[in-house]
Amino acid sequence: MSDDLPVARIAPPAILADPAPAAVLAALPGGRAVGGAVRDVLAGRPVADVDVAAPFPPEEIAARLTAAGLRVHETGLAHGTVTAVLAGQPVEVTSLRRDVVTDGRHAVVAWTTSWREDAARRDFTMNALSLSAEGELWDYFGGRADLEAGRVRFVGDPATRLAEDHLRALRYFRFQARYGRGDPDPAAVEAIRGAVPFLSRLSVERIWMELKRLLAAPDPAEAVALMEATGVLPTVLGPATLGAPGVLGALAAIGAPADPMLRFDALLTHGAAEAARRLKASGEEVARLVARYRAGHDILPIQPAIAVGGPDDDALRRLLADQPRDRLLDAAWLRQAVNRAWGWQGPDDPAWDRFRARLAALPIPTFPLQGRDALALGVKPGPEMGRLLAETRRWWMEDGCTADADACRRQLAEMMKAIHTKTLPKM
Repeated sequence: MSDDLPVARIAPPAILADPAPAAVLAALPGGRAVGGAVRDVLAGRPVADVDVAAPFPPEEIAARLTAAGLRVHETGLAHGTVTAVLAGQPVEVTSLRRDVVTDGRHAVVAWTTSWREDAARRDFTMNALSLSAEGELWDYFGGRADLEAGRVRFVGDPATRLAEDHLRALRYFRFQARYGRGDPDPAAVEAIRGAVPFLSRLSVERIWMELKRLLAAPDPAEAVALMEATGVLPTVLGPATLGAPGVLGALAAIGAPADPMLRFDALLTHGAAEAARRLKASGEEVARLVARYRAGHDILPIQPAIAVGGPDDDALRRLLADQPRDRLLDAAWLRQAVNRAWGWQGPDDPAWDRFRARLAALPIPTFPLQGRDALALGVKPGPEMGRLLAETRRWWMEDGCTADADACRRQLAEMMKAIHTKTLPKM
């Protein structure tokens, strides 16, 4: 097929008529939308952003875009990429390229005017499509047919594509989860098995980012099971940490939120926070995992009550006083999925739904005393104040977190009186 002949014409997608993509394509004669935008237009899915490629060197692309009134940022000039911005909308624009040298992580590229040559360096056939503003579609490697069939297939030889960039082994599972249907491509699976020893060369940051993208898919369970079967998952997470394979699928089956962090927890029997630290997750992400672990321990003892009508409001308020609401809800989803995956008897699905609804509806109780309240009663700053406030808070929680500030101050005064009485010398 000649590079100059499109294989089909479709109705021009509305996204290419948006101000920024339209201005970019108008400024670059022969330019086309490429990659994910084209794939998702054909799949009937929402398009998040538009990438454009053009048969010009990056300096000429930048000059043409600037002359057309767009702001241009040289975000990846060594790789032929600039970002054009119009009306606050960014469009990534890249020169047509061919690989000169690859080492599994980085590539040295040269500019080309051949669209086929540029498409040949992409990972999957469904990502090697290109589309003009007029709706002309170019498809050099059968990507449209693969997309329609739910077949995730590497461009050309899978082992060669993986040798160029080992991260593609992880990307395969993300695309399989989002676009794949039926059995995976045997050639792709065989090549990925062969690439497992090279995954240790990837930075943990890249692995973490790709894992989160995979776990954000509507239902990643089958793709993750394949990831485990090929040896990829134990390689990037460690075999000792893997949990029951069915927990991830159970989360999707019970309608849990498509939260990558919740699903990451479901992959592991223990040590989710430690595994995330090894992968250099953010401090906020690690804190979420730690908080969910603690919340899970708080929920475990009340499971029997959930099964027979639920704990009373006092018990729920105690939970909410000790743990963030969203972490308690996450822990409830996870505990329900674990019970289902392991076949344990416990609360049925409607009982868990009622429990979460009650957790979501109750106001979060706040202990009404602060240090200034203790000071006003004559407590000196220091360890004694901390102990007295902690004891008062414990009394407040045991009472169901309903006592108001006046009642808590009276309790604090009683504790102070008791301590003072014990310390007086006997007459």
